[in-house]
Amino acid sequence: MDEVHHWVGSNGGPDFYQVLKRNVEKTTKAGSRWVTTTNAFNPNEDSVAQQIFESDMVAQGYWLYDCLEGSIEVEEIRDEEKVRAALTEAYGDAHWADIDGLTRTILYDRTTPDSTYCRFFFNQVAESSDGWMNKAEWDACEADPADDPIRAGEQIAIGFDGSVRGDGTALVGIRLRDAKLFTLGKWLRPEHARDDWEVDVLSVEAAVKRAFGTYRVEWMYADPPWWQENIGRWAVEWGDDYVFEFWTNKPTRMVQAVERFRTAVLVGDLSHCGEPELTRHVLQAVVKEVPQGDLITKDSPRSKRKIDLAVAAVLALEARADAIADGRLQIKRRRVVGF
Repeated sequence: MDEVHHWVGSNGGPDFYQVLKRNVEKTTKAGSRWVTTTNAFNPNEDSVAQQIFESDMVAQGYWLYDCLEGSIEVEEIRDEEKVRAALTEAYGDAHWADIDGLTRTILYDRTTPDSTYCRFFFNQVAESSDGWMNKAEWDACEADPADDPIRAGEQIAIGFDGSVRGDGTALVGIRLRDAKLFTLGKWLRPEHARDDWEVDVLSVEAAVKRAFGTYRVEWMYADPPWWQENIGRWAVEWGDDYVFEFWTNKPTRMVQAVERFRTAVLVGDLSHCGEPELTRHVLQAVVKEVPQGDLITKDSPRSKRKIDLAVAAVLALEARADAIADGRLQIKRRRVVGF
């Protein structure tokens, strides 16, 4: 299995890896074995390379993971002596490697991100330089789902990012009192869906109704394209002072929402339950610079690496902030009784 850092969910790599591995494991007595080769992986992508590296089979010594890594920090990448030494270390006895040429490229070619040099030249695990959130930042906000779970009747806000065919649709909630995120529903286009695949609108309607019936929804922000009629009905049913449109294609407002979300992650003002799909969407989002600031987007218009849950989470946090600013947060106070 070659180049397994490219074997990611969007191209079916992990599933293919599991099929190959199972067949080898069934026939090891007959001499079957498997071997992989890879560059360093991007920890935001959950590639097969990362899955192997993080496996307990490697930790316990049952699988051999052999790696030469150049010892250099990103801030040292313009130091010729340190670059040359790190390349020599990483390439080991690969006598065919042009160390001088690689050194010149790293020092003087500014068209390639430093993170790419770290991964593909020094063999260091590194994240994409245009990623919105890195894994360590997001993981630091993870809370144990069993610790103070979100219960029926609690006050929440909701973010809704809708599509019909091309992208998915996501419904994310956030608890008002502590900004704990959780997924209320997701409708994502399957990997090998037919051209006529569409989001199940009735299922989305049912999920929205269930959310309003289960929790005390104080504020909902919904991205209107393709869903304006539905959002209008939700506003009629639950109140136009509870359901609001939020156009994510209006950059000034969205830039501010994206920045507030990232700041909340960095300072620990929100938490999440480690839901794999939400995490994947947050880590797959990349930064797009516009005159007003930074937006988040997919890594390319036709990319299969979706970010719908990330967008819905941004809207949910924004809805929470506006609900609190409107005075809707009710804090239960403990009664103190004296004798």
